[in-house]
Amino acid sequence: MSEHDFSIETPIRPDAFDLSDDEKVAIIEKHFEGILETLGMDLSDDSLKRTPHRVAKMYVKEIFSGLHPANKPQVTLFENKYRYSQMLVEKDIAVYSMCEHHLVPIYGKAHVAYISNGEVIGLSKINRIVKYFSKRPQVQERLTRQIAQELKETLKTEDVAVVIDAAHMCVAARGVEDVNSATVTADLGGQFKKEATRLEFLRYIGY
Repeated sequence: MSEHDFSIETPIRPDAFDLSDDEKVAIIEKHFEGILETLGMDLSDDSLKRTPHRVAKMYVKEIFSGLHPANKPQVTLFENKYRYSQMLVEKDIAVYSMCEHHLVPIYGKAHVAYISNGEVIGLSKINRIVKYFSKRPQVQERLTRQIAQELKETLKTEDVAVVIDAAHMCVAARGVEDVNSATVTADLGGQFKKEATRLEFLRYIGY
């Protein structure tokens, strides 16, 4: 396994998709019911009795839906007819993910830029790529690199930059309980490694 593959691939077992989504929901529901009962919660209460099912459905269908390759967005590329040769920046893309160490939220913004190599991507597809890789247990460093690598492969260019600025509830709500800190990660490729291009990108996104 190469260093590249080892560092950015989400650790998923080969049999991860042998079960249907509905089968996974049913299994997780039973497990979560046991967790709540162990904590001493009364699951006969009207407010709690559907909680295991709601959590299971949320895990499979929503917040961890990015684990399944069937949910990967279909990307539309267009010919760069306008010969636009400067960087295109899409900033303040909402990021909502889950820390894989404690399964609590990571939330913030992603800023993405690229320089066309002959084709351009539909703008909404950038948001969808960010969302797809966010919807799984993550660490921010990996998430940043996965988004950048997907765009590099899709656009057939190394001229891609990704910055994520996010807060981690595992820092804010437990441990040191620091509600003020944020984490910034970056993946700068191709021309974005040059100081002038990098500074131009950072100026556009307000850094």
